[in-house]
Amino acid sequence: MEEILKLLLAMLVGGIIGVEREYRDKSAGFRTILLITVGSTLFTILSLDIGVETNPTRIAANIVTGVGFLGAGAILREGHRITGLTTAATIWMAAALGMGIGVGKYALVGVATGLTLIALWLFPALETWLDQTRETVTYEISLPVQSPRRRSLMEMFRNYGIRIYHQREIKTGDILTLTLRTAGRRESHRKLVEALLQDPEVIEVKY
Repeated sequence: MEEILKLLLAMLVGGIIGVEREYRDKSAGFRTILLITVGSTLFTILSLDIGVETNPTRIAANIVTGVGFLGAGAILREGHRITGLTTAATIWMAAALGMGIGVGKYALVGVATGLTLIALWLFPALETWLDQTRETVTYEISLPVQSPRRRSLMEMFRNYGIRIYHQREIKTGDILTLTLRTAGRRESHRKLVEALLQDPEVIEVKY
């Protein structure tokens, strides 16, 4: 009877987290997260039952390995961006919650479920705010080789509160191209671009 209750609890926990993933239209949605949680619980229960003759941790280790493959399938590369990392981490967490239910760590699973929901529901807003506060931009600025603006350009970035953490110069004929990797507020980047576009010494700006 207790084992059936564990499976039902796994359905509830997996369903709650799965609803959030489904709401955000992620690749691993309601049914996927639910089945991962229930499956991990079932495997853990079975590993405890057959652990008299064999090592019960062997099946648990294989659960982690199997879930790793599922998570890897959720990670995609789109150009210079990598997506699906949060979904992969959620799959991994769902399996951990299922294993916790399987061994009867209900209080621990309850706390971990709450923390997971906080991370999935509340932290995206904080992440958006941080992205707006600090944004990484790579600039390619073309100037005449003998332009006096070259020396004051770095000071211009500092005046707008933008930090330069890597820079490179390439000369092509009479044109000097500066590649600058920077970090700063989104609004500061916008104002800087406007100023660069109005600068008569700047031939071209790419970012």
